[in-house]
Amino acid sequence: MSRAWIRQFHPAPEAGTSLVCFPHAGGSATFYFPVSRALAPGVDVLAVQYPGRQDRMNEPCVDDIPTLADLIADELTPWADRPMTLFGHSMGATIAFEVARRLEARGIVPLGLFASGRRAPSTHRDEQVHLRDDEGLISELRRLSGTDAGVLADETMLRLVLPAMRGDYRAVETYRYRPGPPLNCPVTVLTADDDPLVELGEARAWARHTVAPFRLRVFTGGHFFITAHAETVVQEIAAHIDAAAARR
Repeated sequence: MSRAWIRQFHPAPEAGTSLVCFPHAGGSATFYFPVSRALAPGVDVLAVQYPGRQDRMNEPCVDDIPTLADLIADELTPWADRPMTLFGHSMGATIAFEVARRLEARGIVPLGLFASGRRAPSTHRDEQVHLRDDEGLISELRRLSGTDAGVLADETMLRLVLPAMRGDYRAVETYRYRPGPPLNCPVTVLTADDDPLVELGEARAWARHTVAPFRLRVFTGGHFFITAHAETVVQEIAAHIDAAAARR
């Protein structure tokens, strides 16, 4: 099993299920450290580390979501010896969806998919943040309030992380949904009432992408509402896993 792609901050080998977490654009596996701490040891949290950041800084970014999903699905397949739930925020939700499609094509049906802070794959907006200059990209990061203020204030650190940011924005903004069979796993969508990137109708459109139960929950806040509502989000995940495991 690969240690380059998967981080286990609180390994739980005896847990009956795992939760695979996919970071947002510019994000890293450590974003999910609090989730891992909250759910261990009952759930083994596997946080995905994309190339081009932190300890993978020297690797080239993968700026194409289908390619990234192919690579991650290959990495996750050996971990599928127990039921897994997928959770992704923003860009991570789209990647989690594409990984779920690939896993299901291999006969691995997740316990569920959590899509947080992202409109449905079949909806589209013409966005070109990745084509802006550095200042334009930084302006977008400030607008969404998801990047640590210390990073934004540190010129040296900022220049180090901008290539990964730009690569991720290129990946998510050039992504185009390819029609295919809906998922067989339940889909839970978490969204916010003041998210500039997701309208309520775009969040509801996730229902088209599964034949299993669909659930939508709306929180207060902006694009990174999951930070302010972290405890409630973890409770949502835990309740879903417990219910799904009980049905098996």
